[in-house]
Amino acid sequence: MLTFYDYYGNRVRLSFTKNAFSSEPKHVFVICRYRNGWLLTEHRERGLEFPGGKMEEGETPEEAAIREVREETGGIVRELMYLGQYEVMGKTETIIKNIYVAYVDELIQQPSYFETNGPVYIEQLPQNIRSDDRFSFIMKDDVLTYSLLEMKKRSFV
Repeated sequence: MLTFYDYYGNRVRLSFTKNAFSSEPKHVFVICRYRNGWLLTEHRERGLEFPGGKMEEGETPEEAAIREVREETGGIVRELMYLGQYEVMGKTETIIKNIYVAYVDELIQQPSYFETNGPVYIEQLPQNIRSDDRFSFIMKDDVLTYSLLEMKKRSFV
């Protein structure tokens, strides 16, 4: 288990074991591979980030991950793999998110991308992502850094 602080100074615990913090998380974060690069979405307020969000009533985390990718990017998930789970201990609440890796086969134009401006494809994530103003705060802490390392370790990339 890894412990660090996020962009806003909240304590984060990250684990790459199944359900390390909860068997019923309420949020998902989906690292998307598309072609030979990365599929992100452009959140209207936060900037570029991987899809994710809250689970809906009666939904499994896997269903939520697939739905969030489709809603925010138009991406059709071919394969979804559990990577890990993290816990953010904020000032007023604790949020637990499952992390998934999704392989997307195609993008389908959506009538709405909800709170985002739709899909953004990039071949490589920048080395200086923490200081790049185009990217959301969600992309600027060690959850992404350690998740990418774990993906390499498992040969997901």
